[in-house]
This record gives sequence, structure tokens and C-alpha cells, in this order.
Amino acid sequence: MAPKSHTSNFRVAVFLLLLFFRPISGGTKHDYHDALRKSILFFEGQRSGKLPPDQRVKWRKDSALHDGASFGRDLTGGYYDAGDNIKFGFPMAFTATLLSWSIIDFGRNMGPELKNAVKAVKWVTDYLLKATAVPGVVYVQVGDAYSDHNCWERPEDMDTLRTVYKIDASHPGSDVAGETAAALAAASIVFRSRDPAYSRLLLDRAVKVFDFADRHRGAYSNSLRSAVCPFYCDVNGFQDELLWGAAWLHKASRRRHYREYIVKNEVVLHAGDTINEFGWDNKHAGINVLISKEVLMGKANYFQTFKQNADAFICSLLPGISHPQVQYSPGGLIFKAGGSNMQHVTSLSFLLLAYSNYLSHANKVVPCGQITASPALLKQLAKRQVDYILGDNPLEMSYMVGYGQRYPQRIHHRGSSLPSVQAHPARIGCKAGSRYFLSPNANPNVHIGAVVGGPNVTDAFPDSRPYFQESEPTTYINAPLVGLLAFFSAHY
Repeated sequence: MAPKSHTSNFRVAVFLLLLFFRPISGGTKHDYHDALRKSILFFEGQRSGKLPPDQRVKWRKDSALHDGASFGRDLTGGYYDAGDNIKFGFPMAFTATLLSWSIIDFGRNMGPELKNAVKAVKWVTDYLLKATAVPGVVYVQVGDAYSDHNCWERPEDMDTLRTVYKIDASHPGSDVAGETAAALAAASIVFRSRDPAYSRLLLDRAVKVFDFADRHRGAYSNSLRSAVCPFYCDVNGFQDELLWGAAWLHKASRRRHYREYIVKNEVVLHAGDTINEFGWDNKHAGINVLISKEVLMGKANYFQTFKQNADAFICSLLPGISHPQVQYSPGGLIFKAGGSNMQHVTSLSFLLLAYSNYLSHANKVVPCGQITASPALLKQLAKRQVDYILGDNPLEMSYMVGYGQRYPQRIHHRGSSLPSVQAHPARIGCKAGSRYFLSPNANPNVHIGAVVGGPNVTDAFPDSRPYFQESEPTTYINAPLVGLLAFFSAHY
């Protein structure tokens, strides 16, 4: 067995040398603060509802002003998750959690952009408070996805079905409710000193929503299959969201109840499963990193298993160590099977950076066989992914719209690809938008800060609207990137 270890050790060392020291794009120096500003601005282009006077993305106007009215509820606001006009509660809540975590860990690095990041969180938490206002009910989606995807129209012109979907005791959804509780709890930390009354409201609501999620266990894609699948179908199960919600409630409230819940349910809820998955559907790596902070600070030995899982997660991401669930493209980009690969790149890189900081403060490293993963190495790995996104890649293309000299021109996004209301006041009907979708021309509205799904495993990228897995931006790609860019803007 010894020769195999040495071979693996050598392979990792060679790969890391190639990864960090080969010249790509002439060794571009990036303006991380500019990228940070743009990554936050993106969220204003995704807003639904009545836009505020300080709205900076001027090609967007008010939209979906009657959401929830047919059900006697005000469900206006929130974000369109991607390039369509649906409000999906599951990825929207995950977006809120990751934006909040970005501010909690890296807000001090954001400078003047901090206030805009906080506004981006509040836009979504205001909506989540509306969606959870009725006890024992969570409104989890507004809009019929099939009706919406049959049209290519501006949100301002929308005439598709705005059906409202909810979970309740008879139709459980512990996954989306658990993520919503996590989002509200994480945001309560963001607002603790900024707006104590709002913070208390968020935490109180998080407690109630989590209790509902835990008492009425089940997957929302079983209760609402025809509405949410295959769009945001919960493939991974609801157990991870219960642990995730409890972890954030423990962090926000410091109540012993949540600590005991995590310890008691660690095995039952499969804390050690799929350790290197993290995104709107799978919270395992995030749970392990978040909880490990307390272990590293010497405060919580009862969470030791989570730290072991977090260390294993780090080792599984090291380039050159073969792991079936993680690949790297020839240009050095993390690649995981499935659509919209940049969601994995930004979420996993965020965890690398967050964990590297926790390790630094504890003066610890991660042993990976004969390789030692130091905090500096983890930061370098995360930075390499961010630099790839910003243009240090074989195509020398920035995958953030509006950043750099060359970036995607034909993103899969209705509002960006259709003329704005200002430029074309007349309504553009459901099928009338098709000619814009199929046009080879660049989008008329530059959706600044939008990060697209990105290139394939060979680093190839079709800059074309129909290739939605590569060309569609999402809120949950950008949310963790905000934290990464904040850190690198302050330290590089």
C-alpha cells in the first residue's frame, strides 16, 4: 500500500503546482471589489413586486403585483430564482441563507457594499415573512412553471398563471420549511444589531416554522409533485434540511434545545451522507462546516463527528485525489454532474473559504492522508475557482455578465433578452417573445453581475439562450459568491 500513497501524494503535489503556477490569461489581476458590487447588484434585477425608489437596475419595472390576491394573501416581493418568472420558495430560502452567511462571516470585508448586501437579504426575508404568516402553513411557490416555461415574456408583461402552492399539516414539506427556518434564523443574526425588533421577528418566525417542519415530516415534492418537479424536486430528502434548520437556530438563539436536537438526530437524519454536496437540495457539507466552527473553537466536543465529516469534505475536494463525486475540468474548474455547474463551484468554494477561516482561528490544519490541507491552501483553492469565474480560464471569458472585457452576451433570461418597458412600452405577448429567444443578437439589457451556469467539463461554453444549463444565471449561484468576493476584495 505504501507506494500507492506516495504516488497519490506526488500526483496531488504536481496538480497543485500546475493549478496555482501556470499562467492563464497572462496572470490577470482582478478587481474583486468591482465584482462584489456587481454580484450584489444582480439581485436587484431579480426582484419581483413593487420596486423601491432606490432601485438601481433601471431596465426592470414593477411586476407580479397581485401575487397571492386570489388566495386572499399578499405574496408580492421576493426574487425570481433564475431566468424565468416563477417564485420558487426552496431555492429562494437557500439564497437568503447563503447571503446571510456571507454577511455574517465576511460582512466586515464588504466596505460600502455591505448596506446593499443587507438590502438584498431583507428583500427576500420580507417575502418569507409573508409566506409564513399563517401558522402551520408555508406558501412555497407562486406561479405555474409549465405555463411560465411555455412563454418567453418580461415579468412586467406576465399573464401566465400565478397559482399559489402551499404546504401544511396534511401536505408536509420539511425540506422547504426547514430551509425557510434556516434562512429566517441566519437573517436574524444579520439584523441583530442593525434592527433588533426585525431580528426578533425573524427568529421567532424561524422557531415556529422549524417546529412545523419537524412535527409534520415529509418531502414537499411528494406533496406538490406536479408543481415542483422536475424544477426544484427534492431528490436528496428532507432530513438534511431539518439538521440545517436546527444548526442555524442553534447559532442564532444559543438555545440548548437545538444543540440537543442536533446531537440526538445526527444519525437519524444522516449527517454523514454525501459529505461533498452543498446546494439548494443538499445541505450536508454546509451542516458539517457550520457546526464544526464550534468544535474548532473548543466549545462543543459533542459535535466532534461533524468536524470529522467536514475534514473528509475538504479532503474529497483536493485536486488530484480521486473522488467519484468531484472532478476538475482541464482548466481547473470544479465540475459535478447535473445542470448549472457554477452553483456547485460557488457553494463549495464558499465552504472552503469559511472552513479555512475557522481553521486559521483555531491554528489547525486538515490531514488528508499524506497531504496536509492548510488554511492557506484552502483559500488558494477557493480563489482559483473565483478567478476562473472572472476570466482566468481557457476561453479567457468572464462568466459574470458585465465584468471584464469578454462575458456571455446571450444569457437565458427573459427580462435581459427582451427589450425593456422603457425601450418598448407596448406589451410583448407570450409567444411574441420567441423571436427574441431565438435571435442570435446579444441581449439588449446587460444583467450586470449575473453569473451563468458556466462551461462544461471540457471548459467549452455555448453562449446561446437555448443552452439553459450553461447560460442561465440563478440567485443561488451568486449568493455564496458574494462572501467569496468580499473576502478576496479585502485580502488581495
